[in-house]
Amino acid sequence: MTDAYVAIEGGRVIEARARSPGTTRGELVFTTAYTGYEESLTDPSYEEQILTFSYPLIGNYGVRDERFESERVHPRGVVARDLTDDVAEWLEEEGVPAVDKLDTRDIVTEIRDTGAMKCGIAAGEDVTEEDALAELEQCKHMSDHTDIGSQVTTPETVVYNDEGDGADVALIDCGAKGSIIESLVERDATVHLMPYDTTEDEVADLDPDVLFISNGPGDPESFEQANKLVDSYVGEKPIAGICLGQQVVANALGGETEKMEFGHRGVNQPVRDLRTDQVIMTTQNHGYTVADPGDNLEVTQINVNDDTPEGLENDDLEIITRQYHPEAHPGPHDSLGFFDDVLAMADEEKTVTPTN
Repeated sequence: MTDAYVAIEGGRVIEARARSPGTTRGELVFTTAYTGYEESLTDPSYEEQILTFSYPLIGNYGVRDERFESERVHPRGVVARDLTDDVAEWLEEEGVPAVDKLDTRDIVTEIRDTGAMKCGIAAGEDVTEEDALAELEQCKHMSDHTDIGSQVTTPETVVYNDEGDGADVALIDCGAKGSIIESLVERDATVHLMPYDTTEDEVADLDPDVLFISNGPGDPESFEQANKLVDSYVGEKPIAGICLGQQVVANALGGETEKMEFGHRGVNQPVRDLRTDQVIMTTQNHGYTVADPGDNLEVTQINVNDDTPEGLENDDLEIITRQYHPEAHPGPHDSLGFFDDVLAMADEEKTVTPTN
């Protein structure tokens, strides 16, 4: 018996089974990851999206909160071929509609052919196709969520590893994954997780060793204050960024960003380092990319599949960014050394050369 409907841009409606009831809407995207569903579902970068899993069975090793990347589920809805009861019950507790028993291969193919699209879902007793279409009608494009940062940021500064002996890092929370904080703390950094709209004066009062712009959802042009921070501190402080952070840094330094057709989401994206010619496997989750890095940033890494920039650097200005997620969670740990490179910039900043 059909008790759920998925309406996608263009008016097509797909029948499904309700696993967590409710109505919802968002940008329909897919991930190719075959593990790490707990991390993906709690990744703030999926805010305002409907997440489709291309792997056919989601939930086969349960749900454990120690794997969560944040305190809640961020996608507005979930689509899968089959969801286990553990995951379905978790999503229902979180109030996130979810459906399964539909051909996700067909959905993924359509997204790849036409790009990420608006989506409406209606799931549960007595829902109709019209309910799903009504949600679709109200759905916004991602770039229209102009203050999406307010939905995912910390409301106030939180300090991690306050007694650490390493660098002081100002991590601007545009939707930061918890494992980014953990990766820095493991290297004895003190992390000051600061709201996405932190001002230049607030950063000046902290006087950190590194300014770090986090990952996050939506259009990087919507994060105007983070852009201003980079513009204010470039050349004054080492600057790092991950995912959305790379895009924000590029925009601040005269580059340009653009919406991708369907983005990169998965744990198997190959990246080539142009300086070493080494290829690493990476975890990715982004729907925007740097179209033009401008004159101040060098492209040091590219995606093997489509040549989009995966790493930007300026050695003189002490800037290093990555489009992928070096902290992984889920995914390969090939690129964890990024955090060592970031903190090495801080060590250089703190080193005082004696004068005679």
